[in-house]
Amino acid sequence: MSQPDAATLHAFGAQAVEVAGETLWLLPEHAIWWPGAAMLLVADVHIGKAAAFRALGQPVPPGTTAENLTRLHALAMRYPARELVFLGDFLHARAARTAAVIAALHDWRRALPARVRCTLVRGNHDTHAGDPPPELGMTVVTEPLRAGPFALCHMPGASPDGYVLAGHLHPAVVLRGSGADALRLPCFVLGEAGAILPAFGAFTGHATVRRAPGNRIYGVGDGRVWPVPG
Repeated sequence: MSQPDAATLHAFGAQAVEVAGETLWLLPEHAIWWPGAAMLLVADVHIGKAAAFRALGQPVPPGTTAENLTRLHALAMRYPARELVFLGDFLHARAARTAAVIAALHDWRRALPARVRCTLVRGNHDTHAGDPPPELGMTVVTEPLRAGPFALCHMPGASPDGYVLAGHLHPAVVLRGSGADALRLPCFVLGEAGAILPAFGAFTGHATVRRAPGNRIYGVGDGRVWPVPG
């Protein structure tokens, strides 16, 4: 499978950024494609979150786990990744480990191309939910995971191990129009010491971020990623 060129990536709605001497592509699928390492990065999938809520008696409709896994599979089929890295919070909670969720995970893993390794950098939810079943063949590590000039983490913040790529915050940006019009969208936040990815999971909340000096914000919506003017 060949690397998609810049024109193809732009057609996919992706946005190129230069970070720590590397080109990263911010994807409308709430992921990062790092062609130099043939790596896909996602954060905060929160597999089984709806199941965990139903276990507490909340009438949450099913289907989000299947949707998340379908989107993950589509990413792996679109990009020639050798590694898919989860930046924390793969499973939502211990209550998410239902028979149906585990079976769906096994089906997803078997359907992934053999070329794709899966690595999880543990997040705060993973600590409580436990590591994924060993049958999934995922490598599980504690942050930071060093990869080239980057420190792959769940928690944002400066790291001596490199430019941080992290999640956890589920960032969103509010765009304001005329009058009282406002639109809230998930976003990527790129700062001087690190970047924060939007949550990948379909059943997650968002936290509105305020622009800090030196930060670049890229909104995600309508199948595209674009820089939000200051």
